[in-house]
Amino acid sequence: MPTMRALLVRGMLVGLAAALLAYVVAWFAGEPQVAAAISIEETRAAATGEAAEPELVSRIVQETAGLLTALLVYGAALGGFFSIAYAFAHGRLGALGARATALVVASAGFVAVYVTPVLKYPPNPPAVGNPDTIGRRTALHFTMILIALLAAAVAAYAGRALSPRLGGWNATLAGIAVYAVLVGVSYAVLPRINEVSGDFPADTLWWFRVSSFGVQFVLWAAIGLLFGGLTERSLRQGARAGARAHPAATA
Repeated sequence: MPTMRALLVRGMLVGLAAALLAYVVAWFAGEPQVAAAISIEETRAAATGEAAEPELVSRIVQETAGLLTALLVYGAALGGFFSIAYAFAHGRLGALGARATALVVASAGFVAVYVTPVLKYPPNPPAVGNPDTIGRRTALHFTMILIALLAAAVAAYAGRALSPRLGGWNATLAGIAVYAVLVGVSYAVLPRINEVSGDFPADTLWWFRVSSFGVQFVLWAAIGLLFGGLTERSLRQGARAGARAHPAATA
């Protein structure tokens, strides 16, 4: 097993590479929807006579350097946290190797950090949502992320605890059921938010949310695949180096 420092550096570098791939998706799929939403927002402001808010950063900078920088920072941070989660999961998922373990961690993280929260509080483009409630909406979204992570931890603990009695497969299904129940209860308890106006184009909203999903999917998938491949390669190299250093032990 590589050192924690080596895993952390690898995770951050992999996160940067994944962010570049996610940027391509965001540029081609997401930015056209953002531009369409901004155009709707400007049309509304002109129709009501409201003064347009001055741009602190131009649109060109926002969709190029600004978007890329944000994704790189997010990707590096996500890769670092992913490496910590991988280090914890390594060796605790039965006979799974490095690639499979990385994919399991990436899949669980994608579901807990992104899919579960956005099913309750989906992302919205500009011109959707009341600016006065942005703080409340942000707080609720991060609350849902925290709940999903805690539910995932409880589900993982339940699965491991039940594994000796139920077997690996049934224990995994039981853990998934625990996660679903906890998330379902949180969905029912937390308030519902729907601030999409009736005149906003449904296709723009739909494709914005699809592109947001695509960006996150590419980011998590790339981190899982790249991190798993590099770690497995490192483990093989370490095993070969150990065999050469101690030939008598492998004889």
